[in-house]
Amino acid sequence: MHMPKTITLRLRDEIYEKFNRAASEDNRSIANMIETLALEKLDEEMLADDFEMEEIFSNTRLLKKLERGHSHAMLKKGRMVG
Repeated sequence: MHMPKTITLRLRDEIYEKFNRAASEDNRSIANMIETLALEKLDEEMLADDFEMEEIFSNTRLLKKLERGHSHAMLKKGRMVG
């Protein structure tokens, strides 16, 4: 079983107070508030939004390349580029 990790985070007083107030209003710890907000931001940054998905699906050239790449990967054809 994995144990939670502890990190040290330095915050200016005014930033700490913002987190403290928000956490208090949400009836949660500051650590939980920071973790929740950080995860939401990561999801937001790492996932394509509706506008981006619309652009991807409207680009037939890109879709053909993605399909070809997927087929090659399934057949273990080609090489990984880093």
